[in-house]
Amino acid sequence: MTTATRRSRPLNVISVIVRRPASAVAVGFVLLLVFLAVAGPLVSPHDPEVQDLGNRFAGLSSTHLLGTDEFGRDVTSRIIQAARIAVTAPLISVGVALLIGLPLGLWAGLRRGVVDAVAGRLADTILSLPALVGALAIVAVLGPGLVNAMLAVGIIFAPGLFRVVRGATLAVAEETFVESAVAIGSSTRRTLWVHILPNIAAPLLVQVTILMGVALLAEASLSFIGLGVQPPDASWGSMLKAAYTNQFDSPFSVVPSGVAMVLTVLAFNTIGDSIRDAVGLRRRT
Repeated sequence: MTTATRRSRPLNVISVIVRRPASAVAVGFVLLLVFLAVAGPLVSPHDPEVQDLGNRFAGLSSTHLLGTDEFGRDVTSRIIQAARIAVTAPLISVGVALLIGLPLGLWAGLRRGVVDAVAGRLADTILSLPALVGALAIVAVLGPGLVNAMLAVGIIFAPGLFRVVRGATLAVAEETFVESAVAIGSSTRRTLWVHILPNIAAPLLVQVTILMGVALLAEASLSFIGLGVQPPDASWGSMLKAAYTNQFDSPFSVVPSGVAMVLTVLAFNTIGDSIRDAVGLRRRT
């Protein structure tokens, strides 16, 4: 296989994903979310933290496109502000899971031995616990806040990611090209990162995109009960909590943050499914 062929594979997968309407829309939505996270203060129609108690629970209008909350703050501006949390929270938790689960899974799948046995038992132990309960226990030790909450979620995600990486590595490690690399004296590090990791990228990317959506739901759950993002910062989870508390005063207030969360999770899942289908199509051809 030539170098040009290896380099063209990711480009072919990307082209297949972009050509599909559903995945193209999902990618566009995620890019819009990233843009709002970066440029939120520039595009927000109002300051998301400025209160106007005389204008509480205002309806939809040209001044407040999505109305106002219980403190008279513009809901549109707070939705845009919360986009930063919707991007950074999954990145923190999935990044922590990758730092823990990826190297352990690669090593356990290739070398097995003591690392595989110990890491496997630890993974089984953590996976046996309800995910949210485990995250709550870790947050209780670390304290509330976005970073601590996402660190806890990342630790909970790590065993599942470890299992996916280990299983894929076990399959790839039996291939002839890996045995040839070991036979000619390639170090374990080179074998893992050069020969195995690129060949398990597809299931890894699918798992990562799915975990991004799950991480967003986990952050919203922790913020809903007051252990995630702390006031006055906006989070879709904390906005849902406020909407739930004031549902009789403003029944519509649950819709903006709820719809934003559903669309974001759906976009991440759609991208993951598209990557899986594109890689499967590439292999058949």
